[in-house]
Amino acid sequence: MSSHAPTGSGHRRSDVPAENLSVTCAISADELADAVRRIAGRVSADYAGKPLLVVGVLNGAWVFMADLVRELTTPACCDFVQVSSYGSRMVSSGKPQLRLDVSAPVAGAHLLLVDDIIDTGISLAWLRTHLLCKQPASLRLCVLLDKPARRRVRIQPDYVGFEIPDRFVVGYGIDYAHRYRELPYIGYVDERGSGHEPV
Repeated sequence: MSSHAPTGSGHRRSDVPAENLSVTCAISADELADAVRRIAGRVSADYAGKPLLVVGVLNGAWVFMADLVRELTTPACCDFVQVSSYGSRMVSSGKPQLRLDVSAPVAGAHLLLVDDIIDTGISLAWLRTHLLCKQPASLRLCVLLDKPARRRVRIQPDYVGFEIPDRFVVGYGIDYAHRYRELPYIGYVDERGSGHEPV
């Protein structure tokens, strides 16, 4: 869940205007495509012959999820959820709130929860518990980016594209102040002229 505060889920907050930031490519478009194909191959093999429901976490996961679903070789239904742990605060409250729930039937389905990034893990752990209450046949977690240095709860994704250091990232659906989602790559964000990540 990557929409940055106040609508995000664990990324560090900065009040630096988006126009004062520079973005350095960290993961290229080709590397992203390779990772999507790799994950899709594993998911297709694991869920062959099973009723798969792919649930994406808005707003950051929709680009990754769209590419992932198109690479699957097993049929899948799709739906979305959205949670927020910020409200009007500039830092996470640690108390996620559901903003959009799944509408597709979950009971008895094999559910794949897809997110763009996991860092503290608080929102994703909460969301997993919420969805398990709907009695799916199984539930696995798939994330494009894993930032383990920020983990605050015990949760481990089943499918991971890349492990990254504790730096602020944008691109490929991940935004800063509603910008940079359109970048075809994942980039590290720095303040122009400082060489340091906003804190």
